[in-house]
Amino acid sequence: MKKIAIIGAGLQARRRVPPIVADENYDVALVIDIFEPNAKSLAETCGAAYGIDWKEVITDESIDAVLVLTFPDTHAEISIAAMEAGKDVLCEKPLARTAEEAAKMVESAVKNKRILKCGFNLRHHPAIAEAHRLFQEGKIGTAAFGRGIYGIAGREDMTKEWRTKPELSGGGEFMDQGVHLIDLLRWFLGDVEQASGMVSTTVWPIEPLEDNGFALLRHEGGVTSSVHTSLTQWVNKFEFEIYGREGFLTISGLGGGYGVEKLIVGHRDPEGLFQYTTYEYRRGDESWQLDWEEFKTAMESREAPSADGVAGHKVLEAVEAVYESSTSGKTINLK
Repeated sequence: MKKIAIIGAGLQARRRVPPIVADENYDVALVIDIFEPNAKSLAETCGAAYGIDWKEVITDESIDAVLVLTFPDTHAEISIAAMEAGKDVLCEKPLARTAEEAAKMVESAVKNKRILKCGFNLRHHPAIAEAHRLFQEGKIGTAAFGRGIYGIAGREDMTKEWRTKPELSGGGEFMDQGVHLIDLLRWFLGDVEQASGMVSTTVWPIEPLEDNGFALLRHEGGVTSSVHTSLTQWVNKFEFEIYGREGFLTISGLGGGYGVEKLIVGHRDPEGLFQYTTYEYRRGDESWQLDWEEFKTAMESREAPSADGVAGHKVLEAVEAVYESSTSGKTINLK
């Protein structure tokens, strides 16, 4: 049985641990958190040891893989140390605070022949996964454009959270939820070659971080996409669209506070009736289970997962380009 260590025992750990506990071939052996009660509480749910120093994981030769679920400021340091110690790593998104940190993580994965996966679990939401399958099969023809909106309402005490501290997060709402949209757009449309955008802080006192981010992205092959991510979306909203020459794929909702997850598949017929089919996905959120299975498959096959370290790095390059564009007023080339 392979042993897994969890570093960071917050909300994401509570989501990611159950699939591992249920896997008969893997064991959560050690839980680490700088706040000992968090580590102890989570460890008790899975019969694991616990501690407060992540370096315990690095020196423990019995640990096969590590889930890095800490604040972004420690993602690179912990992940690189783990990979140099011969351990595979699933690191929560964003992969790091900066593209430079992420690049070093990718370099370490290559050098040490380790699996490095970025936690882009939205790829495994059923409507998104099915849309990607249909797109790959040519259901809507060649891509014409993409569009994504992802937003929540902020909170009055948000300034106390790590997400609003630049030294921990690396960015604002565009870094927090925007990375998911950019990852999905890359997954469908290919690498981002040009980026322009604007970010603003209009409601919440979190400067220099943003509560709204807008971007236009040019992907390889010339397809354009748009992104809006917001902390002033007073009713939670998720929308993701890919339009092609022969039709469109629209996803709305993610379950829970975002509403029922739906996929609309439409077909372009200029001379006929306009038709589309709507699918609703009402079962619970299985994305954490499927994200674990992707990581597990990569570890066993020694082949990179689709949402690998390179994907996490390229997303951060695009995010930084949007930030740079917002400051300079120029379109940034990423080629």
